[in-house]
Amino acid sequence: MSRDLTPDEARAIRSLKRLARSWPQSLKLFSWSGTLVVMDNDMPACSDAELDTITGIPNDGGDPSD
Repeated sequence: MSRDLTPDEARAIRSLKRLARSWPQSLKLFSWSGTLVVMDNDMPACSDAELDTITGIPNDGGDPSD
């Protein structure tokens, strides 16, 4: 880790880890042009598989550059 986390950052990460333990396998998150989209995991990635969007969490679908 490159820096210490703030208490709010640490709490947010713990919250995501708790969510991951109960996340249904029928759903997947997809980063679509900077928007997190909840998709049906059993359908190909297309607009028909889009179930909902999640705003307010910055995201990037690209691989990190090392």
